[in-house]
Amino acid sequence: MSGAGKSHWAQKLAAAGFRVISIDDRIEKKLASDLAAGGYRGIGGVAAWMGWPDQPGYREREKKYLACEITCMDEALDEIQAAGDEGVVVDSTGSVVYTGEKICRRLQNLTTVVYLETSRDEEELLIARYLSDPKPVLWGDLFVQRPGESAQDAIARSYPDLIAHRRELYERYAHRTVSMDRLWNANLSARGFLELVERQARPA
Repeated sequence: MSGAGKSHWAQKLAAAGFRVISIDDRIEKKLASDLAAGGYRGIGGVAAWMGWPDQPGYREREKKYLACEITCMDEALDEIQAAGDEGVVVDSTGSVVYTGEKICRRLQNLTTVVYLETSRDEEELLIARYLSDPKPVLWGDLFVQRPGESAQDAIARSYPDLIAHRRELYERYAHRTVSMDRLWNANLSARGFLELVERQARPA
């Protein structure tokens, strides 16, 4: 999920010498002309371009974003397969599970997929982060706004359903599952993170 810490750990691994493929960065490049037209840049700019799920045009932008993500994942996996390089980290988006069965299975076959799992308490933190500092989120049909309900209230109510739906998909493809709480409380180095993934993460 957005805000779970994927990019944080990818950056630590990059500092330790791994080559990181940031899917967020690649999507931003593919959306460059759309973003420039609105004066947007960075991951926050992508989120601002996409807008809130209740806004006009959100569905069209959501589809365009996903199409870019699918292309970026295909390209990244082609690079990994061609190079046969084990020192590569794919910093995926939280919506990677919507790219389709073929891409997710390729990712599973070519890499070790690590799912950063959130507890129920941590879900509240992710909701608060999304509302205060939005990141691009694909809602599909899981955002439902009731009559008279504000967008923020609808998001806060719908977000747990989005997390539950994604949790099933993450667990389907992950080789390892590590809790957010375990990672943050341990204050790990890049090496410590890798050791935890290999020795202490339960098989998904």
